[in-house]
Amino acid sequence: MSLIVPSFDASVIVRSAEAETIGAAPNTIRLLADSSATGGALSTQRVSLLDGADGAAPHHHAGSAEMFYLLDGTAQFLSGDRVVTADSGDLVVVPPGTEHAFAAAPGENADILIVITPGIERFEYFRHLERIAYGKVPPESLLDVQELYDTYFTRSEAWARARSR
Repeated sequence: MSLIVPSFDASVIVRSAEAETIGAAPNTIRLLADSSATGGALSTQRVSLLDGADGAAPHHHAGSAEMFYLLDGTAQFLSGDRVVTADSGDLVVVPPGTEHAFAAAPGENADILIVITPGIERFEYFRHLERIAYGKVPPESLLDVQELYDTYFTRSEAWARARSR
């Protein structure tokens, strides 16, 4: 087992009004603290999904675990080959290498705090997603940066079935 020792010496305080916001309803991401701000300890963002909106497609991280804390609403999560529904106050932690995805449950809203640890620089990844959403770069461009952001896309029949209902 390896131990990650973060190297930062001041508290990280992010005021809601100062957090960068990516996207717009039905899928909004608030960038809270990236790895460089936390000495590599973590990267965190808040994702708000409206009316059953998709969050992230199936993927895995080779070197990081991902924690999802449902602040409000109801969400679906893929964790390995299982699809689970979580409600306000529920926690889902996905270990490194495990395929996962998330979305608001059909017809529901979800407000999710996401923490990736150890941290990797991810804010530019979310900016890249925004450029794709606005047609500035093609979706296939994500394949070129999978290793950079430790985000490797996969296909999941279980997730496809759950989201098609």
